[in-house]
Amino acid sequence: MMPDPFILRAVIAGLLVALAAGPLGCFVVWRRMAYFGDATSHAAILGVALALAFDLSILAGTLVTALGMALILAGLAGRGWAMDTLLGVLAHSALALGLVAVSFVPGVRVDLSLYLFGDILTVTAADLWVMAGGTGVILALLTWRWQALLTSSISEDLAQSMGLDPARERLVLTLALSVIVVVGLKVVGALLIAAMLIIPAATARIYARSPEGMAWLAGIVAALAVLGGVFGSLTWDSPTGPSIVSAVAAFFAGSLAGRAVLRRVMPSEPVR
Repeated sequence: MMPDPFILRAVIAGLLVALAAGPLGCFVVWRRMAYFGDATSHAAILGVALALAFDLSILAGTLVTALGMALILAGLAGRGWAMDTLLGVLAHSALALGLVAVSFVPGVRVDLSLYLFGDILTVTAADLWVMAGGTGVILALLTWRWQALLTSSISEDLAQSMGLDPARERLVLTLALSVIVVVGLKVVGALLIAAMLIIPAATARIYARSPEGMAWLAGIVAALAVLGGVFGSLTWDSPTGPSIVSAVAAFFAGSLAGRAVLRRVMPSEPVR
């Protein structure tokens, strides 16, 4: 029996996000950029407000503000700022400003939970094309700059000694993070996009033996979480975006338990 079209679209949308978020999240974990992802995604709510105020496409508004925030953060990186504090300030300020700005848009009443937590079951065919394009951009960037990104993630000094420009590689990641915000906004929302970047990669890191293996495994974990979250949402009538993140969190907890078991069974086996 074929599933309803809206369910099929939801699954495809979730898998597109998983395909992009898995490998991209590995760089977020390697570079310890969790707050960077939070700040970029939270700025999307400000983009929603600007798009509504100026009668623009939500896609355009979120992309411009996410990219703007990412460029600001990339420009401030390495200039002596206390980045964890700065990122926290910018992330929460952008979110609060966006929520306040939406309330001042005349004649517009929107359900902000759609943008905060996602609503994957309302994804349209047009949304899928946009998401497929965004996923393609992210994967193309990561494939093109994989070795350079990996080297600069290990050591920026090593990257410079090999003739690479760490600032350029940060810019590539900046662009990719901005695009994933647009791709994932309807699936898990601005508040949960960072979770889809971090948790699958953290789960994959436990068992991966190589950077490439970690990227593949992170994508698989994210995809399985999407399937589990959508199924759980339909079964128990729970919000789909949070259900997906709950599923991937369960994978992470299970992986930690599995690692503990392996250490007991094979104590000589190095499990990271």
